[in-house]
Amino acid sequence: MQKNLVGACCILALLAFQSCKTQDKSDSQSFIQVSNFDSTVNPGDNFYDYVNGKWIKTTTIDPTESGAGAFLDIYNKTKENLKLIVEEAAKGNHKEGSIEQKVGDFYISAMDTLTIEKRGYEPLKPYFEKIDAVKSTNDLAQLIANFETENLGVLFGLYVGPDDKNSAVNTIFLSQAGLGLPDRDYYFKTDAASIEAQNAYKKFIATSFKLIGADSNTANNKSANIYALEKALANSHRTNVELRNPEKNYNKIAVKDLAASQPNFQWNNYFKTIGANLDSVVVGQPAYLKTVNDLLVKTPLTTWQDYLKANVIKAYNNALSKPFVENAFNYNKTFSGQQVIKPRWERVMATLDAKLGDAVGELYVKKHFTKEAKTRMDELVTNLQKAFEKRIDALDWMGDSTKIKAKEKLYTFIKKIGYPDKFRDYSKVAIKKDTYFENRIASDKNEFQYNITKAGKPVDKTEWGMTPPTINAYYNPTVNEIVFPAGILQFPFFDINADDAINYGGIGMVIGHEMTHGFDDQGAQYDKEGNLKNWWTAKDNEQFKAKAKQVIDLYNGFIVLDSLHINGELTTGENMADIGGIAIAYDAFKMTKQGKDTTKIDGFTPDQRFFIAYAQGWKNKDKDESLRTQINTDPHSPANYRVNGPLMNFTPFYTAFNVKEGNKMYLPESKRIKIW
Repeated sequence: MQKNLVGACCILALLAFQSCKTQDKSDSQSFIQVSNFDSTVNPGDNFYDYVNGKWIKTTTIDPTESGAGAFLDIYNKTKENLKLIVEEAAKGNHKEGSIEQKVGDFYISAMDTLTIEKRGYEPLKPYFEKIDAVKSTNDLAQLIANFETENLGVLFGLYVGPDDKNSAVNTIFLSQAGLGLPDRDYYFKTDAASIEAQNAYKKFIATSFKLIGADSNTANNKSANIYALEKALANSHRTNVELRNPEKNYNKIAVKDLAASQPNFQWNNYFKTIGANLDSVVVGQPAYLKTVNDLLVKTPLTTWQDYLKANVIKAYNNALSKPFVENAFNYNKTFSGQQVIKPRWERVMATLDAKLGDAVGELYVKKHFTKEAKTRMDELVTNLQKAFEKRIDALDWMGDSTKIKAKEKLYTFIKKIGYPDKFRDYSKVAIKKDTYFENRIASDKNEFQYNITKAGKPVDKTEWGMTPPTINAYYNPTVNEIVFPAGILQFPFFDINADDAINYGGIGMVIGHEMTHGFDDQGAQYDKEGNLKNWWTAKDNEQFKAKAKQVIDLYNGFIVLDSLHINGELTTGENMADIGGIAIAYDAFKMTKQGKDTTKIDGFTPDQRFFIAYAQGWKNKDKDESLRTQINTDPHSPANYRVNGPLMNFTPFYTAFNVKEGNKMYLPESKRIKIW
């Protein structure tokens, strides 16, 4: 669980990596994809459709995907490179213990379907035997603690990271978890889509038990009992919106007090088992832990045993034989709309990234990341900081004392580009060619130990929360860092050969987005050292909250699917980062030679190219199921509103495309939201 990573800028978390060399830009090699334009759309009515409309109308979503778009294009262009490198590692005779040996042998074991099919669910039987041996609540709590040491979290989300109010030291965070549906609201909604999701989940659980030998009636009863237990857990969960409040979700509690107030779980024994020796921990949602404590004795032990078995199956479905893989896929497609499962090798790549991500990333960096790209990105980031500073100085709603602290925070950002200075050490992970399930367990145990040993120790600010191949970016408030993995540093976001308009409209906006997260409604609550601490005057804070409310109201009005609206409160931070990101990127672009010029390229002015580059970077088309899940659970707005929402509030866009009153995107200047 990456507790503090916010501002992940992409809609889908895709595993990929690419060379920062020139890609296929467009039919004219001008970095503008004119063939995607819809000339029937006025830019001032729907700029997103103007830039991407023809593509949206003519694109068919592949049955192995839940959507299509720029991020998937990046993945599809580069996944073969990933495959080649991993297969090369698999073919070689590498030194035992080298990252090449571990990556290659992991891949070989994962692709050995004959052995995997022959084993069926045999690897899970030792887990089931331990669960069946549970005779008391104490036994149950002990087994949950034992599972945690294998990174198999049951009931709680366990995270080790910087203490929000003492960010120089790592602590342990405990958060609500324990559910099989995407979030708590799915258990209580009564609309058709939610009922379908509930039934799909119940079927998934029942089928899981049938696959391990239960008859249909028994499997259905177990499913019903597990669902009822999870619904009781869900009733104590905070909503996704409530989880966005850092102060309310920071509750530091002494371990002795936690153990005394919730005796049914045996907390002292839990922390001893997992190897944590801290006097206190941070509990995100205390009401949830209290509910777990109560349910441990109120719920029949047999139901808890079935619940644990269901969780073990869910955790390892994709490491088992085909029936288990298909059962998981059939359930997940309820939320994704994906109709056909991806090829096995592609799924294995995602697992490799999750289990040995830094090892895979190190192999990629050796072949595919250039110093020139890093240097260019450093320049872009520096220019955006300068632009942001000027915008802070020009704010008419913020006082001088707050401005000083805002600029101090801005220039304290730790900037990470491409890949970490040092890669993870996997020397303690034993990987063999013929034991896929055991390889998974070995990597999971190593991951847990890697994290738990950090508890109580100084924070290592060189660590990364994403692997180098990841097509994404993030801001981490407790480290005050902005991070851009190598995976996202490719067209349409970045190209070393592109003109400034393209790079500033693409990756520049992403950089500005992540910077703004340091000053959105959540990030603004953390100081330059990463501590959850107020640095605002009361007056400035009130004016800032009023502007955040404007953002909430605007996005609440956007209808996405049927009568389903964007949740303005859930998406506040991301929307603020989009609005701020494009403004900062534009100001930085205007500092360049091209930004000060008016020379057209392929018929477009520099400003027009900047905005077009922005819009084409968010080219996207989703299945309805995927879009509905995003609206219900994702803090990011859908792609078209990530473009049109910020631009309808940005006056330079009006000038570039002659947007006038009467156009659908037009807002009177007095109503345009201006924050940073």
